[in-house]
Amino acid sequence: MHKLRRSDPEVVLITGASSGFGKSIGRYLAGKGYRVFGTSRRASYDRPESGNSSGNDSGNYPGMKSGNESGHKDFADFSMIPMDVTDAASIAAGVDHVLAKAGRIDVAINNAGFTLSGAVEEVSIEEAMAQFDTNFFGVWRVCQAVLPHMREQGGGCIINIGSLGGQIGLPFQSAYSASKFALEGLTEALRVEIRPFGIRVVLIAPGDFHTNFPKNRVLGADCGEHSAYFNRCKSTLARMESDEINGLPPNDIAPFVEKIMRHPNPAVRYTVGKIDQRLAVFIKKLVPSRLFEKGLMFYYRMG
Repeated sequence: MHKLRRSDPEVVLITGASSGFGKSIGRYLAGKGYRVFGTSRRASYDRPESGNSSGNDSGNYPGMKSGNESGHKDFADFSMIPMDVTDAASIAAGVDHVLAKAGRIDVAINNAGFTLSGAVEEVSIEEAMAQFDTNFFGVWRVCQAVLPHMREQGGGCIINIGSLGGQIGLPFQSAYSASKFALEGLTEALRVEIRPFGIRVVLIAPGDFHTNFPKNRVLGADCGEHSAYFNRCKSTLARMESDEINGLPPNDIAPFVEKIMRHPNPAVRYTVGKIDQRLAVFIKKLVPSRLFEKGLMFYYRMG
């Protein structure tokens, strides 16, 4: 295992880095001097993509600014490698590639994911399992792949990108919320397990940011116009998409991620986003659950 010298840049692996949060974080860290390897299902070892390319693992939302247009000066491109987080062999190959090129992995950022929408009654078990296979078990697989190397090198940092939907159950996004709630539990347990090895684990729970998430939303196959839930589901998702389009720019999260990476003893989770969304998480802990549910139904105009 390659020992980190003071002159060596720290090595960062980011899943789902073709655009969105992953791309913004990767370009910012690369501009700060880190050696960044981003992953995408569409990347190639034969033709490594630049972190400046676009894609749909977390793709660009129309009108989203990137690079220096974001107001941040320190953005740079980074290497992209192929990785499918639902495939353990693909993850192992990607990790081996990074180790062969850089000798170590100091930080792993689990960002790859998508959103499955629809009513619980109508989303199939197979669809829900696919949601968990990416959003939850994908993180589990990546952790299993990098942890032996982090233990051997004497430390590291794992950052899991959760969601506000992992702290508040979102209507018509039950599978997505459940996968992010599960990620909260995984992060808490893993953090205690590997603390003795000098490995830090943190969850970042973003609210609505202006990424491509509406484009990455998948509607359950049986959730069409024939559904008894159709009108409420349609209006709820429209409100969510409006919040996302009017959300904060994704580049704003990158400096915060670096701050967590540098922290010797970070908290288990950080909720980031607009103040009203962060406040909602706080209010949920204070008020009776039935009152909070009424507020949620009012917000999403569910009658």
